[in-house]
Amino acid sequence: MSTITGNENIAKVDSRPIGRKVAYWTVTIILAFSIALSGIGQLMRYGGNVDLVTDIGFPLYVTNILGAWKLLGVIAIVMPGFPRLKEWAYSGIFFLMTGAALSHAFAHDYGDGGFHLILPLFYAALGIASWALRPKSRRL
Repeated sequence: MSTITGNENIAKVDSRPIGRKVAYWTVTIILAFSIALSGIGQLMRYGGNVDLVTDIGFPLYVTNILGAWKLLGVIAIVMPGFPRLKEWAYSGIFFLMTGAALSHAFAHDYGDGGFHLILPLFYAALGIASWALRPKSRRL
C-alpha cells in the first residue's frame, strides 16, 4: 500500500518481518511433530511410554488421556482460525509438559542425564516460543 503526499511516495511495509514468520512455523512444526509423535506413542503404548507412566506411579489408562489431549492440542495449534482454542491448547501443552517434568522430579525418576526432566521442559519452551511468535491472525 502506498500513500502519495505531495511529490513523494511513502510506502508502508508490512510490520511483520518474514524472519518472524519463518521462526514461528519452524518452532510450531517441531513442537507439533514432537507432541504428535508422543501422543501417538502413548495411545499405542509404544516403546517406553508404559514404563514412563507406571514407574512414577500413574495408572496405565493415563496414557490414553494424555495421548488424546496431545493430539487434540496439536490439531488446535496447527489448524487456521479458532484463536481462543489455540490459547487453550498452548496453555494445555505448557501445563502438560511442566507437569510431566515435575512428576518425574517428585518421583526421583530423572532418566539418563536428566532426560525425563529436560525433554518435557524443552517442549514447554517450544510451546512458549510458538505462542510468542504467532502471527496476529492466530491471536485473540
